Amino acid sequence: MTTDYETYYRDNPDGLGAQTAGVARLIAKHVTQGARVLDIGCGQGRDALPLARDGYDVVGVDIAPTGIADMLAAAKKDALPVTGIVADISGFTPEGHFGLLLCDRTLHMLPAPDRAAVLARLLATVAPGGCCLIADEPANMGGLRAVIAADPSGWMMLHESRNTLLARRPA
Repeated sequence: MTTDYETYYRDNPDGLGAQTAGVARLIAKHVTQGARVLDIGCGQGRDALPLARDGYDVVGVDIAPTGIADMLAAAKKDALPVTGIVADISGFTPEGHFGLLLCDRTLHMLPAPDRAAVLARLLATVAPGGCCLIADEPANMGGLRAVIAADPSGWMMLHESRNTLLARRPA
């Protein structure tokens, strides 16, 4: 059974809590300051808002209109550079290129074949020298790593743990 995030966000302001410290540290260490960020499954802005406060230009994508509306309201209040897009990531292809593709606990919501196809499609949006950061269920990490390894760009793994991986696309 999948979560109805539209209802969840309506009933739970700031429902997913604060940005994960480990994700924040990896971004600060490896992603160029001010880079354009694609935050897949951004919800109410758990990652998008802190990243924008740190000077990144963030495009957040989520299936739930309430999540996007909450994120954009918070961004507007603080004059943060955040764009929100309501879309199902299964068929979403963003415009332009990004210095960071961030999938923070989102891909596990898709069946394995769809998860792999979505990630493969999104990897193409990472600019040369940019990064892909994935936090997901430990059971999914091998398959996600395989998608990155199969990409012809020749990604370099910068960090890998039980539930997180960070890779850089060659410049």
